[in-house]
Amino acid sequence: MSVRIAPSLLASDFARLADEAEAVADTADWLHVDVMDAHFVPNLTIGLPVVESLLRHARLPMDCHLMIDDPDHWAPQYAEAGARSVTIHAEAAGAPIRTLRHIRAAGARAGLAFNPTTAVEPYADLLPEIDMVLLMTIEPGFGGQEFMDLVLPKIRQARQLIARNGGDIWLQVDGGVSEETIVRCAEAGADMFVAGSAVYGAADPAAAVTALRGLAVAASRP
Repeated sequence: MSVRIAPSLLASDFARLADEAEAVADTADWLHVDVMDAHFVPNLTIGLPVVESLLRHARLPMDCHLMIDDPDHWAPQYAEAGARSVTIHAEAAGAPIRTLRHIRAAGARAGLAFNPTTAVEPYADLLPEIDMVLLMTIEPGFGGQEFMDLVLPKIRQARQLIARNGGDIWLQVDGGVSEETIVRCAEAGADMFVAGSAVYGAADPAAAVTALRGLAVAASRP
């Protein structure tokens, strides 16, 4: 199982986004961008114009996580702009299958995200339309929250559903990922890890990514 690390720019210095992206370009796999609209979640971050600007400077592929109302309208535009992965929330999408297909048609990987209390199993029939399942391990909306261990059984269940479905579906965890918690997530079956404060709160973000990867790789070995 391949391990992928996606530093979250939510924890970076928003006045230096291009520099912060470059700081992890040689050690990370993706850049995770949290798009929040102050409606679906209480926080307000960045939107499509900033993502479009950042795409012109970042060397890593961009993983856009849309924590917004009406993702059916907005998600395809992020894919068309050049984001390589676009994730919508199961709780917000009105027409998830259509939207996931539009994301793929625009050339991006299509992700479906779940809040901590949202069950994955009712959406199992959608797995053929999905390239990535994102499980929130905190309540969405703000960085720096404490990891919720109660999501670990859900990670295991999602891994089982993915194995049953077949295909190349990544299992991403987002929220409170650190050198301590990444081990538990990898053991439970996650293979893509969003890390914000653990990377951008470190003195050397690039080295922090390398350390997280090493721990996840070791924990994911049979």
